[in-house]
Amino acid sequence: MPAFAHDLRLGALKTAYADGSLTPRQLIAALHQQATALNPEFHLFIHLLSLAELEPYLAALDGKSAAELPLFGVPFAIKDNIDLAGIPTTAACPAFAYVPEQSATIVQQLLALGAVPLGKTNLDQFATGLNGTRSPYGECRNSVHPDYPSGGSSAGSALAVALGVASFALGTDTAGSGRVPAALNNLVGLKASKGLISTAGVVPACRSLDCVTYFTATAAEASQLLALTAKLDARDEYSRANPLWNDASAFGKPRPGFRFGVPAQLEFLGCSESPALFARTIEQLKALGGEAVEIDFAPFLEAARLLYAGPWVAERYSVAGELIEQQPEAVLPVIKAVLEKAPAVSGVDTFRAQYRLQALKARCDQIMANLDCVLTPAYPRPVTLAELNAEPVQRNSDLGYYTNFMNMLDYAAVAVPAGFMANGLPWGVTLFGRTFTDQYLLSLADSLQHQHGLPLAGERRLDSKTPAAVARNDRARVVVCGAHLDGLPLNWQLKQRGGRLIEATQSSADYQLYALAGGPPFRPGMVRVAEAGVSIAVEVWELPSSELGSFLTGIPAPLGLGKVQLADGRWESGFICEAYGLQGAENISHFGGWRAYMGR
Repeated sequence: MPAFAHDLRLGALKTAYADGSLTPRQLIAALHQQATALNPEFHLFIHLLSLAELEPYLAALDGKSAAELPLFGVPFAIKDNIDLAGIPTTAACPAFAYVPEQSATIVQQLLALGAVPLGKTNLDQFATGLNGTRSPYGECRNSVHPDYPSGGSSAGSALAVALGVASFALGTDTAGSGRVPAALNNLVGLKASKGLISTAGVVPACRSLDCVTYFTATAAEASQLLALTAKLDARDEYSRANPLWNDASAFGKPRPGFRFGVPAQLEFLGCSESPALFARTIEQLKALGGEAVEIDFAPFLEAARLLYAGPWVAERYSVAGELIEQQPEAVLPVIKAVLEKAPAVSGVDTFRAQYRLQALKARCDQIMANLDCVLTPAYPRPVTLAELNAEPVQRNSDLGYYTNFMNMLDYAAVAVPAGFMANGLPWGVTLFGRTFTDQYLLSLADSLQHQHGLPLAGERRLDSKTPAAVARNDRARVVVCGAHLDGLPLNWQLKQRGGRLIEATQSSADYQLYALAGGPPFRPGMVRVAEAGVSIAVEVWELPSSELGSFLTGIPAPLGLGKVQLADGRWESGFICEAYGLQGAENISHFGGWRAYMGR
């Protein structure tokens, strides 16, 4: 392992640049020298930019500062299936190579933010593989243990961060390529929701499934990068707008009481250490206030099998197939073996598989509906380089056991370090959730990193500060005090929108409760007062954020939604009453709640 001369955390670089102790040119020159020394052993770069090729990016920073550009002088690496203008894109296949005139949208965004590209990184050819050994540019070994692979297909990108030559790196993920190498190299790997990060300018693996990914040392840095680059892109037909509940402000400290799924069907493929490491992570999430919920994992695993056993292999063939047919020697034999059945896939096969996938997604979505996330191992067990050489297809498949279904089912996922095996090899877990819960998953990953306090890749240090804000996901909480209480006449309005009862509790002792005039339905009005207040019995419900608007517009005057303080000091959105609505109302505060009043 190299000696790490520079702290490449985003915050540390910003400080160093601001106080003048470091300049981008000094840093990039040192990292270029370090990468040059590492490349013969690790094969992490296919094209390391020369100092002359780097100069235009450094010159663009002249006269600017970290105060102007969020990623001023931040070094990053680019997987070589993602375009950087003027530099060959190879997808790890020399015969396929081309020189793009325009950078990929995500690269353009990062350059505009001040980041500096160090080069194009190695990968499993055509991003088909999870191990990092399927490249004519050399096998990528693990950053920690020489007997193990780096993981792939985003092999070189993970190594660039783990070996301390880049602050972050871009990868791609179709079947796990942004998560397996993260776990094997003690990194965070963010596979954001499909379409959240543009794939324009990316060589497709499966165009309908591909995601661009981030490799970072910490979840907090991945959160910053996602917030800066999750933009709708007209160049990408699969691009999707990021909902406001998933913006930068959604990153924070998860509320206690979150529910995380744990597969009932766990598989470790005979590994003696992974079960204990996984059990320890479950306990760490519980210590953060989580509740473990056993789930049926069978439909997720069946969806995973469709990726390579179904017609989606033909989608991969649509990229490399012409080259295979015209120049079969240009494609690695193992890649040809994976893709060779694709020409026999029929349209009927494709539609039947789509129908089956949709049925599985319906089952999986139902399981996910009452969970905040699911926890799985990142991989069942590590495989050695020797095992991969002996059985390349099966051992590669083993690494994808917990990853292949993710994009098929349209979920967001984050790989996060969770321990080390006895031989020092990094071990990790995956947190996954519904689409557009990326910042919430990163919040959980950040809390987990602070909980276990493991050393970070590249001798980086974890920031001791934790977020002060409360993490948000795609669910909104609503405090109800009257006819919307569980079992009462208007409760259906919550349940119809997918609402779930979180807790029955009390407000702070700052309210008075009134029975409003009119009805049916008969309704109370809850009013905050400066004195003579009491605690009111309330319920906290959770419903999809997308349904909150329709719920709000259906609330008749004089009621509305505002902020209600609970007995433990929390403030939540809830029912409040405007003062004019108290005309003709009866003060029923002494009952302590609507149920008690109705049952008087």
